[in-house]
Amino acid sequence: MKTSRLTGVVLLLCLASLPAWGVSKEIVQLQTQVQALQDQMARMQQTFDERMGVMQHLIEQSTDNVNKVAATINGLQENIQKQQSESGAHVDQVSGQIQALNDTLDELKARLAKVSQQLEAMQSQQQSLAAQQAQQQAQANVPPPDVLYNNALRDYNAGKNDLATQEFSDYVKNYGTTDLAGNSYFYLAEIMFRQGNYQEAVKNYDQVIQNFPSGNKAAAAQLKKGFALIELGQKDDGVSELRHVIQRYPRSNEATQARDRLRKLGVSATGTTARRQPAAQ
Repeated sequence: MKTSRLTGVVLLLCLASLPAWGVSKEIVQLQTQVQALQDQMARMQQTFDERMGVMQHLIEQSTDNVNKVAATINGLQENIQKQQSESGAHVDQVSGQIQALNDTLDELKARLAKVSQQLEAMQSQQQSLAAQQAQQQAQANVPPPDVLYNNALRDYNAGKNDLATQEFSDYVKNYGTTDLAGNSYFYLAEIMFRQGNYQEAVKNYDQVIQNFPSGNKAAAAQLKKGFALIELGQKDDGVSELRHVIQRYPRSNEATQARDRLRKLGVSATGTTARRQPAAQ
């Protein structure tokens, strides 16, 4: 309505300013232009109204969507806060349970260590008892000392070295404090000497010399120890042992054998070295 009134006013002003002879033609043209302008303005108004309606609709839709998204975000935030609160309580509960389990585990470890110690002690006692029983059983199966020694000596004289070694070893193991133990060590050394095991022979001869110096095999043991040392290439030590035999047992058969061996070596029995005379040409 305002647009039509404005258009009419403009039209009247234009008519008033025109000469009378050209009023009719120009009025028609002006009316035509005014009508076109009115139509154009109407179309623009319609387009504007339509676009405004669309934009308003879009704004309403966007507002609704924004409100929905905001509501969704608020709901998510509430859920997150709720879950965090519940999770915190759950974590605290789980932490408490884990701590309780750790305490229980430590207690179990302590008990297990104590049980292990008790088990080790029981095993040690059992092993000790088993060893004692085995020793008692072995001693129960060992013949009397005189029987065992005679059997060993018989087998030694018969050349049954393996059997004699076992029997003499059993004797010194079970009756190591008796007088015949020195003889048993001596015969063990003799078997080693026969077999060329001079190192072991020396060890057994030493058992006789050191532990049974007044026994009836002491002189023979020192003599044969000297022989064994010479066989091992330890000539000076062997000569020294032979000289000790002569000094300690000067009238014994062993002293005679010692002098004979020293003479063959070209060594004096009194500690001075005698040079061998060159053979006659």
